[in-house]
Amino acid sequence: MVHKKTVRDLELAGQRVLARVDFNVPMDEAGQITSDHRIQAALPTLRYCLEHDAKLVLMSHLGRPGGQPDEKLSLQPIADRLQQMLEGVRVRLVKDYADWSPGEQDSREIILLENLRFHEGEKAGDEAFAEQLARFGEIYVNDAFGTCHRKHASMFAVPKHFPEGHRVIGFLVEQELAALDELRESPEHPMVAILGGAKVSDKIEVVECLLDRADLVLIGGAMAYTFMKAKAMNVGASKVEEDKLDIARRLIDEAGDNLMLPVDHVIADQPDADGKIEVADGGIPDGWYGMDIGPKTVGHFTEQIKDAATILWNGPVGKFEDEPFLSGTLSIVRSMAAAEGKAFVGGGESSQAVEQFGMLDRIDHVSTGGGAFLKYLQGSELPALTVIDQQSAEMPERSS
Repeated sequence: MVHKKTVRDLELAGQRVLARVDFNVPMDEAGQITSDHRIQAALPTLRYCLEHDAKLVLMSHLGRPGGQPDEKLSLQPIADRLQQMLEGVRVRLVKDYADWSPGEQDSREIILLENLRFHEGEKAGDEAFAEQLARFGEIYVNDAFGTCHRKHASMFAVPKHFPEGHRVIGFLVEQELAALDELRESPEHPMVAILGGAKVSDKIEVVECLLDRADLVLIGGAMAYTFMKAKAMNVGASKVEEDKLDIARRLIDEAGDNLMLPVDHVIADQPDADGKIEVADGGIPDGWYGMDIGPKTVGHFTEQIKDAATILWNGPVGKFEDEPFLSGTLSIVRSMAAAEGKAFVGGGESSQAVEQFGMLDRIDHVSTGGGAFLKYLQGSELPALTVIDQQSAEMPERSS
């Protein structure tokens, strides 16, 4: 269990707080935010800092601009949405912060720095870029769980410029760690894990981890076709990771009855919703694509979820963005929401599905992280947390 200092452990009044948040929200082609779940999740920390008279400077990334400015990935829409959520303060986006001074920040004003990934130094963990960012605060707060597994400048290098006692986590990260510690150390049984998404390669270690901890692992999504082919089942034209077949065979052998694959599938004669769509039992016919788990599999999976004391889900079990293929993922979400057991969801697409189907307030914990969620769950150290103060650390004063 990780015991890190939080913002509640510090005296914030009159201090400049530099907070790394995760405002990497999904947006449509028109630049409109399609889900503000991650912004909402940061509000408790932001409100706490404001209520305790701190000056807030926020930094985040958005998308993958490749180290160059891209107006389509500006944080201005996020600044506008945050402004709507916070009364009594002004939210101002600072685009060129190379020459910006903290002395220019008005009282009751939140500064949001423009997209960190407009600078190559962010993903490179550049020390000069980190030093530039660090001058904007006297206290560093990490409230960006979704990027805690990255050694990016704002996550790993920046806090090193703050003395011990001034590097803490926010309430979002605290909540994430508490939920994952429960999953890692003391889950109630029976425990059922549902894994979906595209690639076995992304989840080999977490499958191994869950086979040790969960009573049953249910496999869906595109990754199921690699497992099916490893069992010499026909997968039609569905995408398979040929170089992972040996690993899939090993996992199947090790799991025995603790791993369940789909028994039927929603299939299409082309990899989208524009062609012919049918349901296939067992394998998938030649030339057809698996697009979702079928109704029999939905029944098997939801029955296991209903009886579980702990349920963990990561990765959609079908291409739920297209209406003909959303039934499997929708059924998983609904059954988790209705289950008496404690339900945990991790991963960007999984969280998006929960929100899309209106179930956010009916799931016990919906993580804001994908890669960080999986890495922490399987026991890996998150680099960004190694530079945060432990609860037992002394807290020397820092001059402004």
